[in-house]
Amino acid sequence: MSQSAVAASHSEPSHTCSIGMLVAAVGVVYGDIGTSPLYTLKEVFAGHYGVQANAAGVLGVLSLVVWSLLWVVSIKYVLFILRADNKGEGGIMALTALAHRAAARHQRLGKVLVLLGLFGAALFYGDSMITPAVSVLSAVEGLQLAFDGIDHWVVPLAVVLLVALFLIQKHGTARIGKLFGPIMVLWFLVLGALGIHGIVQRPEVLQALNPVWAVRFFVVHPGMGVAILGAVVLALTGAEALYADMGHFGRKPIARAWFLLVLPGLVLNYFGQGALILDNPQAVRNPFYLLAPDWALLPMVGLATLATIIASQAVISGAFSLTRQAIQLGYVPRMFIQHTSSEEQGQIYIGMVNWALMLGVVLLVLGFESSGALAAAYGVAVTGTMLITTLLASAVVLLLWRAPRWLAVPLLLGFLLVDSLFFAANAPKIVQGGAFPVIAGVVLFVMMTTWKRGRRIIVERLDETALPLESFITSLQAQPPHRVSGTAVFLTARPDAVPHALLHNLLHNQVLHEQVVLLTVVFADEPRVSAERRCEVEAFGEGFFRVSLHFGFMEEPDVPLALSRCQRADLDFGPMRTTYFLSRETVIASKRMGMARWREHLFAFLLKNANSNLKYFQLPLNRVIELGTQVEM
Repeated sequence: MSQSAVAASHSEPSHTCSIGMLVAAVGVVYGDIGTSPLYTLKEVFAGHYGVQANAAGVLGVLSLVVWSLLWVVSIKYVLFILRADNKGEGGIMALTALAHRAAARHQRLGKVLVLLGLFGAALFYGDSMITPAVSVLSAVEGLQLAFDGIDHWVVPLAVVLLVALFLIQKHGTARIGKLFGPIMVLWFLVLGALGIHGIVQRPEVLQALNPVWAVRFFVVHPGMGVAILGAVVLALTGAEALYADMGHFGRKPIARAWFLLVLPGLVLNYFGQGALILDNPQAVRNPFYLLAPDWALLPMVGLATLATIIASQAVISGAFSLTRQAIQLGYVPRMFIQHTSSEEQGQIYIGMVNWALMLGVVLLVLGFESSGALAAAYGVAVTGTMLITTLLASAVVLLLWRAPRWLAVPLLLGFLLVDSLFFAANAPKIVQGGAFPVIAGVVLFVMMTTWKRGRRIIVERLDETALPLESFITSLQAQPPHRVSGTAVFLTARPDAVPHALLHNLLHNQVLHEQVVLLTVVFADEPRVSAERRCEVEAFGEGFFRVSLHFGFMEEPDVPLALSRCQRADLDFGPMRTTYFLSRETVIASKRMGMARWREHLFAFLLKNANSNLKYFQLPLNRVIELGTQVEM
């Protein structure tokens, strides 16, 4: 790829790549994919796929696993997708913003890309529920090998562990990373050590490094070859969370941790398990735990349980980042966002998302009751998100970066081919329980599109009765109202029209402030906006000003602070002289053309329960006046 294309793709995030950052990244980002050896080969040889535990079967599957890791995770995500960051921020919403910008000249394509990105984001939430459930259940099931008659305790213990994980989320990603990082480093070292122990027993297993074994497996078993990808995809769990968590740590720590520790540990362990199965085909019932010596079984269960609890952190923190981006881009109702670090902007906690994920995870564990049942349902959401990510990245590479087509097109076609095969292999799982994350994704997609469309309709309805600002100012010159001291700030989405709150205030109170500011908050499709571009001021005379504040989709919109930094001599935003006027809309469903009636009721519910502008924009409680407006949808 050309240097200019790469330079245009992003600016390097301000993350240092220290040893501490590497360890923290291992703890938060790679917990998910790091625990996939617990259940991947166990599921592959479970019986319903028909794979034989002989040399051809074992070497073919191992070759598929290792080359899937190399192609999908190493090449696609670590070396390629992580470069498609939006000024340091990753995740499918950041990628959607980039793709929308890339398709600026193609309106229809831009709309399609946005809808694809929204659906991919919705599927990511489904993945965020099923991944913790399957990971923790698979670890706790190791107790069944150590103790007889403990089967009925597996589900309750898994639920307790998962609830505990969600309870500690409010303490922040940084603290969790410092706590979990060393444990996950130990985990990957143990994975590698166990793998080497197995490989030494049957070194011929290393033949699987040759991709010919994977090709041969497809040729000999054409139908089974595609179907088995539905189990091989388990080795790729967490690849999308890796991208979503980039804003927490930066690209370099994530990439270096992968190549230096995570990838070697995973490959060695998979090969060790394969060697064990070659030596003892009966070990397919749980090759991960049976790879460990008898004396190490209980310590391994304990370490694996810790690792799978940590594994859930990757998708949870990724869901927090994704939600904030969706809020700022206008696709999700405003929620209270708690910043958990004074040093890293990307480290946040969103209580509503946390508790919703916890409820979904607990329901999955109680409903499926085993990692095998969950593994059979896993893959639809994650492969759908992976496929959408490739489509969005294609638009960015070809339209925004303008990379050389002779290089970009074959690479993107390779990604699309592999992602399509994985998605096709997992599609039948929808009828096996995989419908849960898909249904969750569809519901969230409907909610996001309904919220975006509803907000647009409200603006259109208010515009129908809005007065042009210039005409209003002219009328004031003919009949000037009584002016009171101070500054009145009216938040409005249309800076060229008179806000309804201003009209109501003038009608009922018969006064106007000396300075009247029509404030519009604009969220850009980039993570952060520089201080020079933050504030735009335009004077209209008669004490009227139009102010636009610009924020990125990863920024915290502190309106009073931003206004105080607007350098203009004729504007006074002193805390005790400034009053903020908000308009609170109440939606009334009607027969007018807009949305389906059920969507209008859904939007009204979302609007009623959304976080208010007062809290979201951090306005002072004692300086805010809210005026209500009814809007017919």
